[in-house]
This record gives sequence, structure tokens and C-alpha cells, in this order.
Amino acid sequence: MTASTEQRARSYRVRTYGCQMNVHDSERLAGLLEAAGYVPARAEATPDVIVFNTCAVRENAENRLYGNLGALRPLKREHPGMQIAVGGCLAQKDRAEITRRAPWVDVVFGTHNISSLPVLLERARHNDAAQVEIVESLEVFPSALPAKRDAAHSAWVSISVGCNNTCTFCIVPALRGKEVDRRPGEVLAEIKALVAEGVLEVTLLGQNVNAYGVAFGDRRAFGALLRACGGIEGLERVRFTSPHPRDFTSDVIEAMAATPNVCHQLHMPLQSGSDAVLAAMRRSYRAQRYLKIVDEVRAAMPDAALSTDIIVGFPGETEADFQATLDVVRQARFAQAFTFQYSRRPGTPAADMAGQMPKAIVQERYERLVALQEEISWELNRSLIGSVVEVLVSEGEGRKDPLTHRMSGRARDGRLVHFEPGGFEVRAGDVVLAEITYGAPHHLVSEVALRAHRRTAAGDAWAAGRGPTTPGVVLGLPSFGGPAR
Repeated sequence: MTASTEQRARSYRVRTYGCQMNVHDSERLAGLLEAAGYVPARAEATPDVIVFNTCAVRENAENRLYGNLGALRPLKREHPGMQIAVGGCLAQKDRAEITRRAPWVDVVFGTHNISSLPVLLERARHNDAAQVEIVESLEVFPSALPAKRDAAHSAWVSISVGCNNTCTFCIVPALRGKEVDRRPGEVLAEIKALVAEGVLEVTLLGQNVNAYGVAFGDRRAFGALLRACGGIEGLERVRFTSPHPRDFTSDVIEAMAATPNVCHQLHMPLQSGSDAVLAAMRRSYRAQRYLKIVDEVRAAMPDAALSTDIIVGFPGETEADFQATLDVVRQARFAQAFTFQYSRRPGTPAADMAGQMPKAIVQERYERLVALQEEISWELNRSLIGSVVEVLVSEGEGRKDPLTHRMSGRARDGRLVHFEPGGFEVRAGDVVLAEITYGAPHHLVSEVALRAHRRTAAGDAWAAGRGPTTPGVVLGLPSFGGPAR
């Protein structure tokens, strides 16, 4: 350790793999490190601490981790004071295996003790030895920890952690534990505090978010929580992910439709359209039950955009099973589908099932599914040409064109929108009205003058602390949705 390293604040960088829960945990890890005196590493600099927040659901996430750890070995030789920490689901699963395969790793911590990271880093430095600490139950609910959010305008809010399901393809319940729910008052207090900071949009998070309330015996708690969010002044958008079809009830659909700030967007994993495969997956619904929910959502909210997760090539899947999935996709008409080729994960019941599928067959089916979904997504997006959508502007989301200064953001239904700011001084966190001129399979485009622009406190925060605004002259054109802030 050099004297200069001791004298200056140590820098950090967090790399995240996997789901939104991991993204939220990474914000907590950054907050913990900054509370302990660390500073974010500059983009071009070598950090003093690199933290990998890992995923264990897909094999490629595991391969990427060990590939990245291998690539860091020579860098660490060049910078002896640098530390490497590995946390998250893969750390919970592999434990000491990580330091066996990559002995240059300094700290390994699990999903239940992210609050221990600063202490473990200090202990590893003091003892000059790797520290592996994995606990089996939650020490501190993540939302009780400090956080450094990536955006001023939006925030994740965990309402539960863990999962009580036993899907045969999933190892998450073994790594995140049984479901633990926060009390509604705690959730609402956190949201109100975020809104006071300028946050316009929150996403309620849970491994099985609409099972919320099971821990304290209220099966209607999730719908009630959505309705309560509608009473928070200044909260403009509420989203949630990911619900389970088994727990999707009419009162939740009614709450979505009746609460103005709850977005008409639903991400509900299908996984397969075959009843036989769903039974083998231990998914407690069947295709017709899933489609009934879709119909009920569309009856209550005709403008709702639905998205889903689908696994192709689950053990024993026949061509008829796959055709059943295609049939459900055609009927549901998802705006977007996240499609995955089945990944055999040690420790899951599916890993030992008969009928593991040849790679070539899985790939061919995957390509057919993607082609069908792209056709549907493109048709749905083209149908929006000429419509005017409200866009919450994002920083760093979607493509950026240095010549046109094209910006991006999300419509209320979750679709990605690229737009031309024109004469407006638009900042990340601001809200605009954009007329759609083109629909692509994965995004919408507005190439005409914005209908309106509303400055927000979140945009002010971005402009003050996150970088310059988009060049342009502010014109005296109308705002909407209340006075500019």
C-alpha cells in the first residue's frame, strides 16, 4: 500500500449482473461505500475497490464473472492496493469456491449481509487475507441502508425480499431465502421521502411482488399499497416488478386501473405456454389462467402494455409444447418479451430432469419465438404512430446521436422513446410530450417538435450535479401537468 493511497480517499466501482433487485442492491452498496468515505472512480481510472454484484440465474452471468475476475488478475499485480469484492446470488451459492478459483479476490459476501461490505474490505486490508462471510438470513432490510441512486427522477423501492415459490428451474429462493415483507407504513414513508428529494417515479420491487402481505397475513395488501401510492402528492409514476400469475387478483387490476399514478404497464412472466411444461416447472397456473388475467387487464386498461419472460428448451419440451407457447404469445400480444434459452443450473430440480434438450433444437426454437415476438412488437409500435405520449427523460438510456442531440426516455407504458429536443432545454428527469413518427420493434421515435416540455426538480438536480443540459434555446412554449418547478 503506497502512502499516496493511504492519504487520499479510496475509489470504488460497482458492476452489476442480473435482475432489478441486484440493481437496487448495488445502489445500496454504493451508498454504504460512500458513507464509509469511498468515492466513485473516474471512468478512466483504476479503482481501489471493484465490487461485483452477481447473479446465479443464468450460466452466462457466472461465466462473465469468472472471465472478468481472470482479466483483473494482472491489473491487481500492477496495483497491489486494489481490492476485489464479490457479492450477490452467485457469491451466496459458490461461497469459498470463488476464492478457490480466483484467490486474488479479497472479499466474498452474500445476499443477506450487503451491509458488511465496508467492514469486510477493511478487515481484508488489515489482515492481508481474503474475507468470506455468508449469512443464511437477512441481517438488515436493504431499504434501511444508505443508497446512491443512479437517477434523480426514479427510484427502486423494495417491498419484499425472498420468495416462497419452488420453481424447478430457479435457484433464487435458496439464495434469497423465504419472503420477508415490509410493513406498508415503512414503504410509504420511504416513497414520501424520495418524492421530497425530487423523485417522480418509483418501481416497487419484490421477487414475487404481488404476494406482498403474506408475511403479515393480508392477501389484499398489494392492491391496497398501490391505492395508497395514489395519495402521495408529487409521485407521478408507480411501477412494480415482478408479479406471479398465481397471485394476480382482480383487486390488483382494479387498483391499477383506478389509481392515476399507477402506470398501465404489466410485466408478468409466462415462462411457457404449455400446461405440461408449466407443471414440470412447478408453476402454479396454466395457460388459460394466464390468458384470463391478460383479458381482465385489457378490459380494465385497454392501453396497457404487457411484457413477459419466456424460457425455451425446458427439459422434456416437445415441438407441440413449443407451439403452445407460440399460440399464447399470439393471443397475449406482448409489447415485449424477454426470451431465454433454458440454462441448466446445479442445485435446481430441473438440472437433474430427463429430456435435457440439444442446443441446436433450443436455438432454432428460440429464433422462431424471437421472430414472432418482434413481428408483434413492431406491429403494436407502428399502431402508435401519430399518438402523443408523455416521456420521462432518462440519462444514458437508449442511443445518443451527437449530431442531432437525440434524447431518450420512457413513456408511461414503459416503452422506450427517442426524441428530438429541438428548441427546448431538456434535462434528464424532465417530462416532455412527444408525437410518435416511427415505431420500431424495440422503441418509438419522435422526429418532430415536442408538443410540450415541463421542467422538474429532478431535472434541476441532474443539471446541477450530473452534467450539462442538451444545447438549445428555451422557447416560450407551453408546459403541461402543472406549473414548471
